[in-house]
Amino acid sequence: MLDNATERPLHVSSEYLPHPRIEVADSQLEDLKQLLNRHGIPYWVDEHSISFNDGPFTTIVHFYRGTDVKVVQKILDSVD
Repeated sequence: MLDNATERPLHVSSEYLPHPRIEVADSQLEDLKQLLNRHGIPYWVDEHSISFNDGPFTTIVHFYRGTDVKVVQKILDSVD
């Protein structure tokens, strides 16, 4: 799945363990949620979105402790 803003693949960050996360443009949030739901991946979404330097608003999608980051990344990478 490509990030609409950067045209680069979305990446699951494990920098903030124990809860990996993805930062996603608000315009893609519903598509990402549908994809994760379809694959049974549990997650939660921040209540607020943010914008840096007048860029697009983004929201953080968090995954629970023990989520297999490689599986989630493989699911994201499978989307054209």
